[in-house]
Amino acid sequence: MPSRVEKLEDLLREVRACTVCAAHLPFPPRPVLRAASSARILIIGQAPGRRVHETGIPWNDPSGERLREWLQVSRDTFYDEQRIAIIPTAFCYPGKGTSGDLPPRPECAPLWHPRLRATLPNIRFTLLIGSYAQACYLGERRYQTLAETVQHYRDYLPEYLPLPHPSWHNQQWLKRNPWFTDEVLPLLRQRVAELMQGA
Repeated sequence: MPSRVEKLEDLLREVRACTVCAAHLPFPPRPVLRAASSARILIIGQAPGRRVHETGIPWNDPSGERLREWLQVSRDTFYDEQRIAIIPTAFCYPGKGTSGDLPPRPECAPLWHPRLRATLPNIRFTLLIGSYAQACYLGERRYQTLAETVQHYRDYLPEYLPLPHPSWHNQQWLKRNPWFTDEVLPLLRQRVAELMQGA
């Protein structure tokens, strides 16, 4: 019987070859994700941006820099897939809309996420970044707005922690919600540090 690691490697190859929504994308599909069966932290974001599509490296942009600052981890640690898995809600760049990138393609998460999660037995903490990730994983447990969902973060611990997107466009959101910096970030950093030490 194949080991769990071999199964995950096979599945990742399958995901990276996916063309299910190719007709709806502005560029040829380039699914971007990272995972290993030993990972203890899972980061669920939205969908790759243009720069991530071009480089094939998740969170390889200013939002990623801020996310690493929130986590207080180095770039090397962040990209150590043996410890941190990175699986967006949808894996390919969806294209540009009138006010930023288009939403993640809806085909992706139901097709791949259940199978991927089944091959990640050691995940202890999942970050749900942005409203699309929260809708996908929290469903009706979400509150009416992202701010309310994030403010009620204790409702989802210890499994999940909902976060706003670390885009620099959200600077005003952070200023309006100082409790995020005061309460949520210290908890996030403490939990990540504990899991990094235990890895």
